[in-house]
Amino acid sequence: MSVAETIKSKVMDAVAPLHLDVMNESHMHNVPPGSESHFKLIIVASAFDGKRLVGRHQMINAALRDELQGPVHALSMETLTPSEWKERGGATLTSPDCRGGAKTDPNVNI
Repeated sequence: MSVAETIKSKVMDAVAPLHLDVMNESHMHNVPPGSESHFKLIIVASAFDGKRLVGRHQMINAALRDELQGPVHALSMETLTPSEWKERGGATLTSPDCRGGAKTDPNVNI
């Protein structure tokens, strides 16, 4: 099972989303072709009702604990309730271009 498929399965089990997009954005970063290391999730679930953003993210981070300790280097999430999703008209945020992190910033010492 691919990392993306594992993420989808675990999120489905954790919050039973009404809408779920699992986007592999690894190709937008300085990683080998075919990598599964950078993901963006759009999750719409009633399980988020009454929870603050940090609580929503904690729910997903807990479900994806193993992936976050292993193959997933970066995870971006939009966690919305059904009413928030409706208010947005299903619109999502665009991911920024990768700037290369420390590799391109002379002010960062690694």
